[in-house]
Amino acid sequence: MKFRSKIIDIGCLNHFTRVVTTISKLTKTCVLRLTPDNLYFVLSGKVGNGGVGLWCELSQAKFFDEFQLEGVSAEANEICLELAPDNLSRALKTAQNAKTVKIKLTKKHCPCLTIAAELPTMSSTSRVVTHDIPVDVIPKRLWNDFKEPSMPDFDVSIYMPPLKIMKNVVDRMKNLSNFLVIEANMNGEMNLKIETDLVSVTTHFRDLGNPPWAGGDGSQAGANSQRDPETMVQARVDVRKLQQFLMGQQFNPSKAMCNIVQNTIIHLILLYEDVSLQYFIPAVA
Repeated sequence: MKFRSKIIDIGCLNHFTRVVTTISKLTKTCVLRLTPDNLYFVLSGKVGNGGVGLWCELSQAKFFDEFQLEGVSAEANEICLELAPDNLSRALKTAQNAKTVKIKLTKKHCPCLTIAAELPTMSSTSRVVTHDIPVDVIPKRLWNDFKEPSMPDFDVSIYMPPLKIMKNVVDRMKNLSNFLVIEANMNGEMNLKIETDLVSVTTHFRDLGNPPWAGGDGSQAGANSQRDPETMVQARVDVRKLQQFLMGQQFNPSKAMCNIVQNTIIHLILLYEDVSLQYFIPAVA
């Protein structure tokens, strides 16, 4: 089992750092799944038990100049590592001006991801800063827990308003209640609502648009194809979990979408060129 890679392009390094930093703000631990073509950051939260779920997919060719992987076997050419993304984020931040950054799987006192950054110097000698990030190797028998989650059979799918605006609204609502209702319809309308014994506050967003999800016959996927476009679908969620998602964004997605299963789950999707991030927030009664 071997893994070694190299990043030379400073833009790719900065972008990769922003993605890892985003992950670090969403979870304290996660699984890094390495395959020959992609990297995945996975939090296999038991949504049914109130936990959030996370799936972030990156194309390795868009970030790495070199990428060599030998998995556990020829048939299972993957490596799954559990790590603290904040450790990886901090290591990468110290390498922002590096000439090259090498990332490899090593065996020190325990398995580690070793980050070696060659920093620029005024002399001809190179200066290399090394970080050893402890990891746990996930055995193959547990890999099924870290496969891509299936798309929920949502009732409504809608593009999200600008995330900074949405974050400002949620930040204010958090001071009023621990829970927030997100509701949306297939007419491009979304409402954020707080309702308590003392106060009722609603923020309306209009003309957001709805993603053109299509089924096999070209029709819209899910039950929303037969639904009245004006009918609102809602889910009540822990406002802190939504706030954490909005606070964590370090890259500006080209598309941000929200899928809602009535009173069950909110499925958030961010897309940016070579990165996709999915976040699952369970509804509460």
